[in-house]
Amino acid sequence: MNPTPKILSQLAKQKLSLPQLTRIHAQIIIQSLSTNPSTIICLIHAYLNSKNLSSARILFDNYPSPSPPTLLWNQMIQAYSKMQQSQQSILLFRQMLIADIPLDDYTFTFVITSCSHQNTSAYGEVVNGLSIKCAFESTLFVGNALINMYSVFAQLEDAYKVFIQMSDRDIFTWTSLLCGFTKYGNMGKACNLFALMPLRNIVSWTVMISGFIGSGSYIEALDCFQELLSEDKLKPNEAIIVCALSACAHLGALGQGNWINVYIGKNRIAKSSNISTALIDMYSKCGKIDCGKEVFDAISTKNVQNFTSMIFGFSIHGLGRDALSVFSQMLADKVMPNDVTILAVLNGCSHSGLVEEGSEIFNDMENLWGIMPKIEHYGSYIDLLGRSGFLKHAIEVAKSMPMKPDIVIWRALLNACKIHGDVDHGEYIIGRIWELNSVNQNGGQVLLSNLYASLGKWDRVDEVRKLMVERRVKSTPGCSFIEVNSVIHEFLVDDQIHPQIKEIKESLNEILRRAKLGGYVPKTTEISFNLTEEEKVEAVALHSEKLAVAFGFMSTGSGTSIRIVKNLRTCEDCHMAMKAISLVFAREIIVRDRSRFHTFQEGKCSCNDFW
Repeated sequence: MNPTPKILSQLAKQKLSLPQLTRIHAQIIIQSLSTNPSTIICLIHAYLNSKNLSSARILFDNYPSPSPPTLLWNQMIQAYSKMQQSQQSILLFRQMLIADIPLDDYTFTFVITSCSHQNTSAYGEVVNGLSIKCAFESTLFVGNALINMYSVFAQLEDAYKVFIQMSDRDIFTWTSLLCGFTKYGNMGKACNLFALMPLRNIVSWTVMISGFIGSGSYIEALDCFQELLSEDKLKPNEAIIVCALSACAHLGALGQGNWINVYIGKNRIAKSSNISTALIDMYSKCGKIDCGKEVFDAISTKNVQNFTSMIFGFSIHGLGRDALSVFSQMLADKVMPNDVTILAVLNGCSHSGLVEEGSEIFNDMENLWGIMPKIEHYGSYIDLLGRSGFLKHAIEVAKSMPMKPDIVIWRALLNACKIHGDVDHGEYIIGRIWELNSVNQNGGQVLLSNLYASLGKWDRVDEVRKLMVERRVKSTPGCSFIEVNSVIHEFLVDDQIHPQIKEIKESLNEILRRAKLGGYVPKTTEISFNLTEEEKVEAVALHSEKLAVAFGFMSTGSGTSIRIVKNLRTCEDCHMAMKAISLVFAREIIVRDRSRFHTFQEGKCSCNDFW
């Protein structure tokens, strides 16, 4: 006996495989039920549930009555949007308008969502106009979709206008606008909006904390994290923990990073691959590479992110051999490296002067692992060659690159010229930097100015400085961070802001006086201003990391390690001072500068003066 239309409709509502659907469809045709609207609607739903849009569309286009109901149009538009065929959603909406089908708030919600996936906001703006005309703009679902759409295209003023006009708002309304502000770095407005939110869920907290990370506001990210923990109703998710650990890593906040690790254990939060990777990164960047290695060794099944983080950790500590050892372990475990892994290995070779090993990996990366060298890989390899004294070869590699060298490449070469006192090549390289006309070229001019200053060529220093003024090039001011009692303190060059700056400078004077007894002699050749020697000594004495060290001495007990994070490369004078201070005061001083770690102990540095 053939199944009845009611039975066929009920079958079509079930979750069926495509062959089963095809058989039901065949029975509908055999029994001449193709003109039964309810049966066809059930079959269309079944095809949509199985993600077979082509079959659903054929039935939709051949709908038995004059036109499908609005509900079915909406479902087809939504299905195309979910299947990343948003252009088809918009085309179907256009057909809906031509056919004069009644629109509802779901119609606008689904088509606006599709508009947010286009390359331009023009589609969304047109649909927004229609929603106003049909009096749907201020409804909850349509308003939420419009806020999200305008946020995608960075039209935050338009998104805010929609937000203000909405009479009814829910958690998604607030969070969508919050996402827009944080995504484009408008953290001031994000903070104001966050403070006004009547209800905050874990998603809104995640958006805020990740927004602070994205804008480089790491102290604020940790403050927000602590505020979340003070609310007993919510617990941080994996994304928030990873963000908090990332903030600790950037600031060198070992105390807070340790606390988060303990919190993970006490609350029985699973150490997922992402959390383990973040812990390795945090410990590495806080100067505790041994703790990072413990986390790494505890991972039962290591993936490419775990290996890469560990390799990067060893690299920034100048432990190139250890980085290569982990890389060998990775290959032995048959974990395929990615382009970031290779970059981490090359950086390890660069910081350790491993020219032969680095050259072998760079030259074989495409053949062995199918990874085409990117400009970052060329930059690291060129840096390796330049630091190690192979400047001519480094310049040849830069010239033969398949892509045009950028400011980072030329700046690495210029730094090598400064290290080795090569003025001729330095002038050639600065010429290439001027040709780039890059907004980020300031580092190059500062390096050349310092190179001339170190050689006493003050007329050339003046020329470079005049060009910098004409082109409105500004040098990045040095700043250093130190964590004391879980509080981050920031110092600038010749800082005048810190509330204890008078006492800090007095302490620093005494520290430097005693450091001179340990062999410290101020090195002023990097001062690129034609000052008297006394003025130069006074200038280098007030560098940000020295102020941070003095504050660390004032705020911690004898024997405590001092940990500092600096935004720029450590200068030669500060490097010499730190070695002498570590010897005279028997204190370990750990400085993380822009590219690597320096661990000063007993008058020596872990970088072996190679940085």
